[in-house]
Amino acid sequence: MKGRIYNFNPGPAALPQSVLEDVKKDLLNYKGEGLSVMEMSHRSKTFDDIIKDTEQLMKDIMGIPAGYKVLFFQGGATLQFAAIPLNLLGENQFADYINTGSWSKKAIQEAQKLGKNINEIASSGDSNFSYIPKDFQINPDAAYLHITSNNTIFGTQWDEYPNTGSVPMICDMSSDINCRKIDVAKFALIYAGAQKNMGPSGVTIVIIREDLLDKSPENIPTMTSYKIIGGKDSLYNTPPTFGIYIIKLVLEWIKNMGGLEKLEEVNNKKAQLLYDAIDSSAFYRGTVRKDSRSIMNITFRLPSEELEKKFIAVSLENGMIGLKGHRSVGGIRASIYNAVPLKAVETLVKFMDKFEKENS
Repeated sequence: MKGRIYNFNPGPAALPQSVLEDVKKDLLNYKGEGLSVMEMSHRSKTFDDIIKDTEQLMKDIMGIPAGYKVLFFQGGATLQFAAIPLNLLGENQFADYINTGSWSKKAIQEAQKLGKNINEIASSGDSNFSYIPKDFQINPDAAYLHITSNNTIFGTQWDEYPNTGSVPMICDMSSDINCRKIDVAKFALIYAGAQKNMGPSGVTIVIIREDLLDKSPENIPTMTSYKIIGGKDSLYNTPPTFGIYIIKLVLEWIKNMGGLEKLEEVNNKKAQLLYDAIDSSAFYRGTVRKDSRSIMNITFRLPSEELEKKFIAVSLENGMIGLKGHRSVGGIRASIYNAVPLKAVETLVKFMDKFEKENS
């Protein structure tokens, strides 16, 4: 390609071009330090400023109230699948989980591997995870309720979060964090792999209510302990320094874009444009119930798998990458995260119209 391609990859995913340009500018010599962020000590004053600024930007942009800490982990969201029950699920306790697809299922399986008592209170598996369950009962004695905010593979998303009363709510927001404004106070813990909407792979963000830190038992692995990592402000060992620096740049980009309110407006416009193209066609078929549609991962099918293969190949020839559906479900998936510009979605919709006319 002579220029940049439109990136619809589900993760690692698109980053804002201005962020990449800032990285390029500072790559060899960060702010006159004479070295790259990749080379500097995580104990240096410069990096200490970076990580503190990143946490403060998260708090400002998301409206995180007092009494919460922002932590940076390695190991992806998958490590958190185990870390959450290790830290928060004691002996003779149980936790409620809602299963909305592959990542919810993996979270359940990781907790069960640890011998934890897991109660699956709802699932949309009866319809190939094409909707978000609304009919469920949260047990008031549960240690916590775990949900997955957005289903990257199947293309569903919670529109409204459940009211859990006194039961702490924990949410995997890996694929929709900061796509819209939320009330953080509804959650006891939010976690998210950065590689879809916040930065590069290798960093996981954990937003945790401070009173939960003391729940961490002494006998769990150090690198899963919220008490230890939180007590050292994510600097117990060498954190993913370069990734945290890029998250800081992405947060600054969000702020300059007008914050989450503005991003939500643009994200809704992108999603509506693409859903309108699907709904107005007899050639394309959406796979998600309309009341559960994601504004981040839009999934649809064509009349045959052969046409889907052709669609993916020809779209690449036309400057678009990452439209192949997950290998477990097939079809087409357009991941239109924050950094995917409106122009990219407009280009995709025009291509879809042309492809339909040529192949229907």
